[in-house]
Amino acid sequence: MKRNLFITFEGPEGAGKTTILNKIVERLHQHQIDVLATREPGGIEIAEKIRDVILNPAHTAMGERTEALLYAAARSQHFFEKVEPALKQGKHVLCDRFIDSSLAYQGFARGIGIDEVLAINEFAIGKRMPDITILFDIEPAIGLARIHAHNEREVNRLDIESLSFHEKVREGYREVVKRYPNRIKVVNADQSIDLVVEEVWHILKGILGEN
Repeated sequence: MKRNLFITFEGPEGAGKTTILNKIVERLHQHQIDVLATREPGGIEIAEKIRDVILNPAHTAMGERTEALLYAAARSQHFFEKVEPALKQGKHVLCDRFIDSSLAYQGFARGIGIDEVLAINEFAIGKRMPDITILFDIEPAIGLARIHAHNEREVNRLDIESLSFHEKVREGYREVVKRYPNRIKVVNADQSIDLVVEEVWHILKGILGEN
C-alpha cells in the first residue's frame, strides 16, 4: 500500500466537502488506516487566528492581494507545523482545502492571476503539492442555497459574495483542473451524501490499496 499520501478536498461554498471528508475519515478508521484530518485556513492556533481575520464578514475592505497573502501565510504555518510532521510519521493527511482554493478564488475569481497566486504559494509551502485532490463540483446557486438552509454552519465573508463571484470560482476550479488533470478528480456534488461518499471512496480505495 502506498504510504503517506497528502489528500485534499476542494470545492465551492456549499459543495459538502467538509461533511464528505468527515465520513471518509470514519471509513478509513474502520479500515485501521492511520489518518489525520485537518482544514484550511486553520488547523493550528496561528492559522486559526488568521482564518478569523480572513473570513470575518465585517472585513469587507480587505484587498484581494491582502487576502491572497493571508491565505498563503496561514497555509505555510499549517503545512510545516501540522501536515508535514504527520506525513513523516507515516499518516495519510486529508485536508479540507489547500492551494487549489487560492488558485480558484484569489487567482481566478479575484483576478490576481493563477500564476501569480501559484508563485506566492510555492514560496509558502516549498512547492509541495497534494498527491491527490478531490474536487466537488456543484452549481453555485445550489451550493449557496444549501448554506442558507444550514443554520449551524458559519457564515463567512466569502459566503456573502455575489452569485457572479461564485460562478467565477467554479470557472477558476475548471482552469485549475486543466493544469493538473492527473492529480484532480472531479466528483458531482449535486447528489445525495451517500452517493458522493461512495464515489470518493471508490477513488481513494484504489489509490490506498483497500478493498
